[in-house]
Amino acid sequence: MTTTATVAGATPGAASAQPLLIVDDVSMHFPTPEGPLVAVDHVSMSVQHGEFVSVIGPSGCGKSTLFNIIGGLQSDFMGKVSVGGEVIRGPHPAIGMVFQEESTFPWRTVLDNVAFPLEILKMGKKERYEKASHFIAMVGLDGFERRYPSELSGGMRQRVSLARTLAFEPKILLMDEPFAALDEQTRLLLGDKVLQIQQQLKQTTMLITHNITEAVQLSDRVLVMTYRPGRLKRTVEIVLPRPRTSDVVGSPAFGSYVAQVWADLREEATRGLEESEARSRKSGAAAKAG
Repeated sequence: MTTTATVAGATPGAASAQPLLIVDDVSMHFPTPEGPLVAVDHVSMSVQHGEFVSVIGPSGCGKSTLFNIIGGLQSDFMGKVSVGGEVIRGPHPAIGMVFQEESTFPWRTVLDNVAFPLEILKMGKKERYEKASHFIAMVGLDGFERRYPSELSGGMRQRVSLARTLAFEPKILLMDEPFAALDEQTRLLLGDKVLQIQQQLKQTTMLITHNITEAVQLSDRVLVMTYRPGRLKRTVEIVLPRPRTSDVVGSPAFGSYVAQVWADLREEATRGLEESEARSRKSGAAAKAG
């Protein structure tokens, strides 16, 4: 059962009546030698137009599986996913995805990387370059159009990936721990850039992360998942003023939200660690017996 937590005295903003994204009773099982592994278990959620929602949970909770289901990379699941009232089961042009792994094309310049999806759509060269340049400037990389990925930092390459995804103007932006490989200072600064873009475009965004600070900094709501099987444990409404920047990280209200999320996350992470240690002991005992 999902519950909602807010800081005392805070009042969540009114949400649109018709969600853009609906995940309805979704479950996903994977076969293993020990039997079916339940990765996602009866998860239901929705995301409103222009909303920024983060999903956070311990390692192994199924949050990346949920990301793959919504993004259309996993089709053999139970339940329904719909966008704008349309049930989808597979990749959909309304959904753009940014991954944790390096995804720029090393042989293409920044401009050609960002223009790539527009080239696939057969857009004319002049138009696609103009559009790509617009999104390059939006992510703060104007002046780097002719550079190659090898000439950029990790944070800059992720901004190229973000610009490329935004270039075809998806209704929903899905991000799976896109800044996980970056240092904390770079993460916070890129968070500022993501917030700026999200507010400018009114971009509906869903972020998968294990970083509590990042989730609270960016989100309207944080959904906390349980350790395996992955279920929604709690929804935390983040009622902090927008436009929002990383300056909010030092505020007492921010600390209160982090503490709320950590209390749930710590409980689930501890359970996962204990179960992992128990499996290791059992495996070790079986090996000795054999």
